[in-house]
Amino acid sequence: MKVNTFFLVLALVAEVLGTVGGFGSSVFFVPLGNFYFDFYSVLGLTAIFHLSSNLSKIFLFKKGLNKFLILYLGVPSVLFVIAGGFLSRFLNTYILEFLLGVFLLGLSLLFLIKKELVVLPSRRNSLLGGAVSGFSAGLLGTGGAIRGLTMAAFNMEKSVFIATSAFIDFMIDFTRTFVYYQNGYIHDHDLIYVPFLLLIGIVGTFLGKKILHYIPQAKFKTLSLVLILIIGLVTVIKLFLGNGSISF
Repeated sequence: MKVNTFFLVLALVAEVLGTVGGFGSSVFFVPLGNFYFDFYSVLGLTAIFHLSSNLSKIFLFKKGLNKFLILYLGVPSVLFVIAGGFLSRFLNTYILEFLLGVFLLGLSLLFLIKKELVVLPSRRNSLLGGAVSGFSAGLLGTGGAIRGLTMAAFNMEKSVFIATSAFIDFMIDFTRTFVYYQNGYIHDHDLIYVPFLLLIGIVGTFLGKKILHYIPQAKFKTLSLVLILIIGLVTVIKLFLGNGSISF
């Protein structure tokens, strides 16, 4: 099977933007991957890609972990990613892609319009944020933005924030990899991309960390939201027009 180089370039861009913007690479990687692979294959590749990406973040941003959030946000995330991954088996790919497009549109508009949106730093909100982000990650492949919104309420130092988010995300990805494997989402013919994606996860995280030193995260966050909005629109329009995969 021939490797699509342009897809790998997009994966690298997704990792850099996800690291700097604070949303995680899956919010870009999943919809972009849908232009090249079927939705189920993208879910499987995303889980494997994220394992490397999150290990890199934990290592590069190792400034301590927030144990409260790992317990009250991380545990429900893991439980509900199993539920979301299991449910994805019973929805066809058109519905899943449409839900993803609507999710991206709603998410980006919410953050762009309500720039000062905050969640109260409570145990209840941590449990709820973990459950929703985990379920979304299992069903649609991405839930980092919801987790980020919940975590932002605790006003952590940037490196602690990223390391804690990456640790929780690693727990989610490790769990859903088994669920997706059982679902048959990890295909032999897609495994050729795995070594490249593992390397991209490391390189993209490293580049994202370097960029964070020179450019305020807030500016990149706005740029990321605009890109998420555009990707969401393209995803929905593609479905309505009935276009298949795109090749370059």
